[in-house]
Amino acid sequence: MKFHLAQVNIAQARAPMDSPVMAGFANALDEINALAEQSRGFVWRLKTAAGNATEIRAYDDPRIVFNLSVWESVEALKEYVYRSMHRSFFARRAEWFDKMAGTHLALWWIPAGAIPEVADAKARLEHLSQHGESPRAFTFRRLFGPGETTA
Repeated sequence: MKFHLAQVNIAQARAPMDSPVMAGFANALDEINALAEQSRGFVWRLKTAAGNATEIRAYDDPRIVFNLSVWESVEALKEYVYRSMHRSFFARRAEWFDKMAGTHLALWWIPAGAIPEVADAKARLEHLSQHGESPRAFTFRRLFGPGETTA
């Protein structure tokens, strides 16, 4: 069976998305999302009809931005995040987002062709927060392969 990598990350915006504080982020979002979609190994991303996920309310706090995507491999996701124009965008995150105290990124394997749901992604973040890294939810710091199980 072939697997793909699902990733969820959340961030707490410093202000509402339509505020001047968030303008640099909001104005670059279409370009960054298009870059993701054109990147090697990209499979899918959560978005509304507007083309992004900033209007999706996965949490009660309207300032929490929720990002969910699927990639062919860890390497493909890393290449996009750390070796594309996204890197400079990512480096500016402190301008737009408050530092989150809790877990804000989770990775996990899904069968190729599956699309992760928001509720499952939230559960993966929670699991990672409560139990640490495992095949159920992990980060770039400790990778697990598809089909790995914990002892």
